[in-house]
Amino acid sequence: MPNIRKLDPTASPLDYFGSELRRYRESAGMSQGDLGDCIFCTGSLVGQIETAHKVPTREFAERADAALLTDGCFSRLVGLVLRSQLPTWFQPYAEMEAKATYISTYQSQVVYGLLQTEEYARAVLGAPQPENLDERVAARMERQRIVQKEKPPLVWVVLDEAVLYRPMGGREVMRSQLAHLLSFRDQRRLKIQVLPFSAGEHPGLPGAFNLLRFDDDPDVVYTEDFIQGHMTANPDSVSEGWLHYDQLRAAALSVRDSAELIAHVMEERYGDQPAAEERDVA
Repeated sequence: MPNIRKLDPTASPLDYFGSELRRYRESAGMSQGDLGDCIFCTGSLVGQIETAHKVPTREFAERADAALLTDGCFSRLVGLVLRSQLPTWFQPYAEMEAKATYISTYQSQVVYGLLQTEEYARAVLGAPQPENLDERVAARMERQRIVQKEKPPLVWVVLDEAVLYRPMGGREVMRSQLAHLLSFRDQRRLKIQVLPFSAGEHPGLPGAFNLLRFDDDPDVVYTEDFIQGHMTANPDSVSEGWLHYDQLRAAALSVRDSAELIAHVMEERYGDQPAAEERDVA
């Protein structure tokens, strides 16, 4: 028998999505299995989403829209659903990030979230907390729609060279991730610089930080510790953040030289390797 659990549509975006999916499906005279057949998934998955036991992907939402003729209802809702899967403490920053016209970030440990591949994000997010990993990865991929907008913000990224060498997820994942970084090299509104080891001591030693600039609101600086994030528009803090960032950009390799280093590391460290028995030949 299908799961007929009653939902409170006001409880969360996920509950609202599920209740609307059930309402549209039943109005169309379709069973969960019928809808699953139309959108290339199982009826069980449809039931799990309708009962808020599973988070829908954007692909699921778009296919449900097409099958149920909803005029984009689920495609609009799924963004809210996926954003709700972000950590509660991170959601205010994500909302500000989505509104920013200029995003500057220095990353000392991992690739910036907006530029991560799905496999790399899975490795990063799964390291400290493997629970609900699919949902959290989907939320990160949804967040990346910021840089895919018709008029995206200007994004300037400084990566510590260590990020290129830290093998998150293994060689294949890293090769794909570095290739993904290189795919941005010709974009006008997204620039990547690498801060080389040779820079020595620098203002980013305390850790990663982001700066957001808006058309009509004060700039914001954002940092994280291992528990939560910290966001402030305090003028002194923001001014200090921009000073540090300008110094990091000045010490970093040029955009072109950074791309060359990324390509070199991708081939040298994560390229095709000879088989073990070939390497052992004297």
